[in-house]
Amino acid sequence: MIKPDDTRFMAAAIRLARRNEGLTATNPSVACLIVRDDGNGPFIVGTGVTARGGRPHAEPIALEEAGERARGATAYVTLEPCAHHGRTPPCAQTLIDAGIARVVSATPDPDIRVDGKGHAMLRAAGIAVDAGCMAGEAASGLFAYLTHKQSGRPGVTLKLAVSRDAMLGRKGEGQVAITGAIARAQTHLMRARHHAILVGVGTVIEDDPELTCRLPGLQARSPLRIVLDPNGRMPARAKLAETARQVRTLVVAPPGLPVHAELVAKGCEILACETVNDRVALPELMEDLGARGIQSLMVEGGASVAASFLAEDLVDRIALFQGPETMGGQGIASPLAPHETPAGFALTQEWRFGDDRLREFARE
Repeated sequence: MIKPDDTRFMAAAIRLARRNEGLTATNPSVACLIVRDDGNGPFIVGTGVTARGGRPHAEPIALEEAGERARGATAYVTLEPCAHHGRTPPCAQTLIDAGIARVVSATPDPDIRVDGKGHAMLRAAGIAVDAGCMAGEAASGLFAYLTHKQSGRPGVTLKLAVSRDAMLGRKGEGQVAITGAIARAQTHLMRARHHAILVGVGTVIEDDPELTCRLPGLQARSPLRIVLDPNGRMPARAKLAETARQVRTLVVAPPGLPVHAELVAKGCEILACETVNDRVALPELMEDLGARGIQSLMVEGGASVAASFLAEDLVDRIALFQGPETMGGQGIASPLAPHETPAGFALTQEWRFGDDRLREFARE
């Protein structure tokens, strides 16, 4: 039975789990709190979040910090503890061995090696298990991992910045600042939390973007950069190509295009793809990226690519920024209007950053 204090501690665990989003490889960023009550109220004796690279998991980190104080305590975990043996024992067994008396978990793990087995191991050892505490909130942070486990493809966040009249920019003017510095910093933070970021080659030719995280202290968290290039138009002098040895760059294209030899020489990787009507076959690409272990993908442009992902029903989250200015008749129309809720999505959060606005949507 979920108690009032359970929600408070689980909310803290969910916040902690965000610390290593995008850094834990094929494992999700999970958090664990060890909480005990010696008669004067509950207090935290151990905290853990999945380490960079995915190991160790959150539970053994929190238990090591708690030490003997874990015996008889409660563990709050944002994802069902794993139940399978690998290089280390399963986290469920680690909790049992530490003498934990109760486990409160947020969301079940759909991995076929877990999927209820973790909770079953704990109960079989006499540990009280209360599952489903703040399940929706935890699943929101874990949506990319959950999507990947359930469908085999990455969880996709579509990010758009539109003007007040629903334009993405002006034709022939390259990058046009639609939002202010605070909102743009939020975009860089989003990049740091994803495994990969994707644009079409048209955006590369028009804007010559860097697609890196340029927030102080987070530069090393720039994700893999992916360019859709079905016709071999990727410029070898683009910033993405020139910096490919510093930040991984993947060019998605049909095999055998001679123009890509120069890109490879500069450090780009070519991913062979299928095409339909001279466009990259997106469902097949998503399967390929999922097979590579890419669980979270941020789609950042442009209008044609965004519309294609929406048309293929491959978007799970939408981050729709809106600036205060209008673009007028030379503007490039956005596939989404700033004041409307896209069909099949629900508004989850709204933010204000100075004169700019961010509306976040999730698939219903």
